Amino acid sequence: MSPNSDIAALGGHTMGTTWSVKLVAPRSRDLHALHAGIQGELDRVVAQMSTWESDSDISRYNRAVAGHWQTLPDDFWNVLTAAHDIAERSDGAFDPSIGPLVALWGFGAQAGAQRVPDSAERTEVASHCGWQKLQLDQQAQSALQPGDLQLDLSAIAKGYGVDLVSRWLRRSGIEAALVEVGGELHGYGLKPDGQPWRVLVESAPEEDAGAEYPPRVLALDDLAVATSGDRWHHYEHDGVSYSHTLDPRTQAPVTRAAAAVTVIDRQAMRADAWATALTVMGAEQGLAFATRHGLAARFVSRGPDGLQEMMTPTFQQYLDANPQ
Repeated sequence: MSPNSDIAALGGHTMGTTWSVKLVAPRSRDLHALHAGIQGELDRVVAQMSTWESDSDISRYNRAVAGHWQTLPDDFWNVLTAAHDIAERSDGAFDPSIGPLVALWGFGAQAGAQRVPDSAERTEVASHCGWQKLQLDQQAQSALQPGDLQLDLSAIAKGYGVDLVSRWLRRSGIEAALVEVGGELHGYGLKPDGQPWRVLVESAPEEDAGAEYPPRVLALDDLAVATSGDRWHHYEHDGVSYSHTLDPRTQAPVTRAAAAVTVIDRQAMRADAWATALTVMGAEQGLAFATRHGLAARFVSRGPDGLQEMMTPTFQQYLDANPQ
């Protein structure tokens, strides 16, 4: 690492949240050009995959008539094929087509009032959902609109944005960076002092207040980490808390959601999606699934005696034994 290099910090807004990048660059490097390049990568994700933008590629797909095949740009295709793969592997715990159900419960871009819909409403809306209805033509890089299928990639797109930025920085000659979009992270390379990027695993609010468990620190050596849980978006109705994470199998918010589910992967996109899928499965089923499939996952759940931490053997291997 050059002695003329420093850590620079950049940041901005994207996908309804914030982004931040710490990177190692020569003091002479034009940070304005780096900032513009990073923002450009993230803006491309929004232009293709934001359901908040009426002219995005995903919004045009969602409005398309039944029987229409839509050719997809590379980034949209990459994310949608990964989402379909994880939906299949998780047996539908992750489903990129449940946007209408999310909206019915009062969350997301098309959110209605925050209320508890009756079973008839849920059944009717769910009849238009289902990842199994998604047909992809790999050769033509296109997706079929079977009729009223509404894609929503919000549980995977932020992670993909992280991956895009990391790849762009590498192509731009940045040898070390810590990239974060809406809490999803990827770190690679070494800081000027020769140390890796170290991050605290996101926690439950109770962990912030009291140290039931020691801080869990990860050294990100070309690794990504994503956390899902109930601390971010939820509401209460008649004394019951409803999470923004919906279980596609029950057509309702996850009950007894883990306070935090963290996944480590080489790709932030996959870590992002698997954190959601494992949250939907629940701590017990999710831990068994993650262990069986070699996923690096940590669960923090609430019990009668306080918080309970569980992690897969693969996750334990990544814990930093010498946090600094």
